[in-house]
Amino acid sequence: MVDSAPVKIGMPLEEFMRLFDQEGPFELINGERKRKMPNVFGHSEMILLLLRLLDAFTLMHGLGNVYPETTFILPEFADLVDWVKGSRIPDLMFFAANRIANYKTENPNHRTRPLALVPDLVIEVVSPNDQYSEIDEKVDLYLADGVRLVWVIDPQRRKVSVHTSDNDQPHVLKGDALLKGEDVLPGFEISLTRLFES
Repeated sequence: MVDSAPVKIGMPLEEFMRLFDQEGPFELINGERKRKMPNVFGHSEMILLLLRLLDAFTLMHGLGNVYPETTFILPEFADLVDWVKGSRIPDLMFFAANRIANYKTENPNHRTRPLALVPDLVIEVVSPNDQYSEIDEKVDLYLADGVRLVWVIDPQRRKVSVHTSDNDQPHVLKGDALLKGEDVLPGFEISLTRLFES
């Protein structure tokens, strides 16, 4: 009789760190490594604008922390061996203050390991070389991971798709609509006119 034990997806944390160091940033999606490609300059400018706006807002209101292009992993602990079952590198991500503070307290070695905490908000900026199907897959993964709010910002088409875990369909914003932080970033809003003005 053939043993039909499920195949364990992912890799040991030590191997993940070694490959990341040797080969550069990659995402681990359904067991497959996907290299993080360099951004075009317009993409970086949009990330910088959003980082400045969100960082100033979250600091002023004590809401939490915003991080650009940082890896977070989906850990699995079995038999006392660190195992990474997936990893993501969003363009920007936000963590509520209490969640990131608790994470740091509970993980005293957090500075020397990948971040093992799912963000509250993820922002992806669409680049000219991005495939729609890949962005769509990433949104599904983020929501399945437990991300509460996902913004997909498309500067070329001057629109934003807002995704939440409690709604199967995205809310698409265009024109002079306001992009709001909802209950994840209460009080934050920016008009698409300002977002896409440069």
